[in-house]
Amino acid sequence: MKVKIIVGVIVVVIAVIVVKALTGNSKELKLNTTTVKEETVEIVVTATGYVQPVDKVEVGTQVSGVIEKIYVDFNSQVKRGQLLAELDKSTLLENLKKAQASVSSAESDLDFAKKNYDRVQQLYDVKAATQTSYEDAINRQTQAQTSVANAKANLQQAQVNLGYAEIYSPIDGVILDRAVEQGQTVAASFNTPTLFTIANDLKRMQVEAAIDEADIGQVRVGQAVRFTVDAYPDDIFTGTVQQLRLQPTVTSNVVTYTVIIEAPNPDEKLYPGMTANITVIVKSETGAVVPVSAFHFTPSADVTEKLNVQSPQDAQPEKPNVTPEHNAHLQAHKEVAHSVWLRTDGKAVHRNLETGLNDGVFVIVTKGVNVGDTIILSASLEKKEKNNGKAVANPLMPRRPGNTRQGAGGPPPR
Repeated sequence: MKVKIIVGVIVVVIAVIVVKALTGNSKELKLNTTTVKEETVEIVVTATGYVQPVDKVEVGTQVSGVIEKIYVDFNSQVKRGQLLAELDKSTLLENLKKAQASVSSAESDLDFAKKNYDRVQQLYDVKAATQTSYEDAINRQTQAQTSVANAKANLQQAQVNLGYAEIYSPIDGVILDRAVEQGQTVAASFNTPTLFTIANDLKRMQVEAAIDEADIGQVRVGQAVRFTVDAYPDDIFTGTVQQLRLQPTVTSNVVTYTVIIEAPNPDEKLYPGMTANITVIVKSETGAVVPVSAFHFTPSADVTEKLNVQSPQDAQPEKPNVTPEHNAHLQAHKEVAHSVWLRTDGKAVHRNLETGLNDGVFVIVTKGVNVGDTIILSASLEKKEKNNGKAVANPLMPRRPGNTRQGAGGPPPR
């Protein structure tokens, strides 16, 4: 009799434990969903570049000398033909005087040679002069004419050099750089020294971007561009691809190509030399957008029951019925068939889609869902433990020091 009583008690205890386990650890469905919205998906190419004026001229001098006067400074607005600087003209004026004297001397020699030729010719006509003397007179006259021509050419060169002592602006614009100071000596022996750098119009700028060889095949003239500069991190500037230069640049075995991007600058916020972080928009589409991660969701058998799907077989994505004609249409429009799960009226509905542009994170949906539909991204079953609305303390878990009374928050006993 005692054994029966003991067995009965054990059975009752086990039953109570099982009932508590079943009622206290129920599972609930946790869904991660998103709403279909109309947005824009873009395929882009990113790079860096530098802002430069569209028209920039380096003004130099073709003669050597000392800078005597400078009439402009950095950021000065100048007009075409405006005097920018003057070189010391002392040496150039002396060269001009020498050239003028050479011309006078050569002309005097020519006059003497002509008169000598006339005398010899008269004597030669009456056979009073030899053939040799007559030919010598002709030769001296020809040499005198050549000397006059050379002297006049030297005189003209001296006048031109004197004109080079005055530096004029070749374009309208603003002085970006002034590379000389008053009193400085410039030498133009082997190359033309740069005195000033002038930008034509700072409201018309361009970005010289370095595009990697792996991305240059996607870039085309006319594509839209967005870019930012560090000076204005909250401002987004826009531009257009204007030119692709075929000359490659190789740096540490990395091949890049220079792409010129037209960048209007009406507010003159962009300065020459600024670093631009550019984004070339290769492709762009606007429409209903679904996250790519939604294509990877497949509910398990347990989740299927909670989703109001009749059987696990119903939860498996059905294969889209793609005919050869439809497949050709998808290939022509570069579309890919996918499927997602919709949450509607408390039920899960499987839906096949036709998609367009895909940037790896979001994809344009051309057919299958509408804006406002709810897409299931993931689903799971989580245990929900109950104890009169309070969490059940695990007696096997260590307690924090000081919390020796039943329940948390009380002060430690003395």
